[in-house]
Amino acid sequence: MNKLLLGPPLANKLHSFIGLSFLKLTGWEAVGNVPDTPKFVMLMAPHTSNWDFFIVLAILYVLGIKFYWFGKKEIFRWPIRNLSKWLGGIPVDRSLKQNMVQQIVEIIKSREQIIVGISPEGTRSNAKYWKTGFYYIACQAQIPIVFAFLDYGRKVGGLGPVMTPTGDIEADMKKIRRFYSGITAKHPENFGSIVVKPRLNNEDQSQ
Repeated sequence: MNKLLLGPPLANKLHSFIGLSFLKLTGWEAVGNVPDTPKFVMLMAPHTSNWDFFIVLAILYVLGIKFYWFGKKEIFRWPIRNLSKWLGGIPVDRSLKQNMVQQIVEIIKSREQIIVGISPEGTRSNAKYWKTGFYYIACQAQIPIVFAFLDYGRKVGGLGPVMTPTGDIEADMKKIRRFYSGITAKHPENFGSIVVKPRLNNEDQSQ
């Protein structure tokens, strides 16, 4: 079983202890196994509360993996620059000719191991459509998508099924929708429909 460790054994044990302690205090349980693959996109849903990030972090500490997330370079400034990077943040430059999907794909291809965490809702409020960047990143980088989840109804979270994108986004979204339809968000009224916005033929894949 492949694990993307958080660091040296001692550091990994410390993170695991922190994660377990947090979950015990809050009554959560971590479930799932780390896929036996060095790279994957981790679909993170539902996302309706600020608490989601901390619970996910604790769960991944317990599972022994570290994920990375991408944000525009402007947020990686003092005084939160070092904290953002320590928490797995990687800056991307929106002013470049490459769109964000292309930049992220290049970073993924340059790494031997990386887990990319993406929240497709893009907001804690009710989103009419899911952003599709996660899908095109996985397709172009030729890596699988793992369904990560937080079920507030059962207070269980972790890693679910692994899906290899086929290139048929509508068909693959049906699989995603089928899985997440049974998951309860902290604020269910803000967990919108799991659909993507119809695209024009000449529209880019940067969102």
